[in-house]
Amino acid sequence: MVLSARKWFRILFFILLLSILTMVMYGSCRFIATWIAPNDPYRIPQGKALKVFNPEMLHTDNTTFSERLKLFYWYGE
Repeated sequence: MVLSARKWFRILFFILLLSILTMVMYGSCRFIATWIAPNDPYRIPQGKALKVFNPEMLHTDNTTFSERLKLFYWYGE
C-alpha cells in the first residue's frame, strides 16, 4: 500500500481552508446581525411614535378566539 504525502497534504489543506472560511463567514454573519439589530427593541418610543402592543389590554378584551384569529389574518401579522 502506497501512501501519497501530496494527496494527504492536499486533503488536510482543503479541510483547514474550509474550516477557516466557515469561521470567517460565521463571524461576519454574527457581526452583521448585531449591527442591524436595535439596541433595545422594547424601549418606550420617542417623538410621535406609538407603542401599539399593550399587554394589559390583552386580558380585558372580551373578543372570542375566532375574532382574534380573523383580526390576526386580516392584518397579516
